[in-house]
Amino acid sequence: QVQLQESGGDLVQAGGSLRLSCVVSGRAIYNYAMGWFRQVPGKEREFVTAISRSGARTVYADSVKGRFTISRDNAKGLVYLEMNSLKPEDTAVYYCAADTAFGRSTLYVTTERSEYDFWGQGTQVTVSS
Repeated sequence: QVQLQESGGDLVQAGGSLRLSCVVSGRAIYNYAMGWFRQVPGKEREFVTAISRSGARTVYADSVKGRFTISRDNAKGLVYLEMNSLKPEDTAVYYCAADTAFGRSTLYVTTERSEYDFWGQGTQVTVSS
């Protein structure tokens, strides 16, 4: 069984930066396309960004494009989310997710929450104005 654990969440001022990390254990990370989602109380969990198994393809939500960067280190079993120019509306619990993408290309990546098979517990990011 694969397990995901996020870290790096913190309180930061608007305009600041944070880097979130997600460590994948139990199975090699290269088996999975990886994504980051976020959720605020009372709202649905929303897509932020995703990266293909090979790392060659990435997708971003319009709200974070140009400010956030996803990357992965398959050798270390890690996925990162670099967040710059943070805004108060970025405040949320951020979740790492793994998609087995069974039978799909190494370039496959999806924004659909229902396609992700495994989830971490989340890490809180708070951006003050």
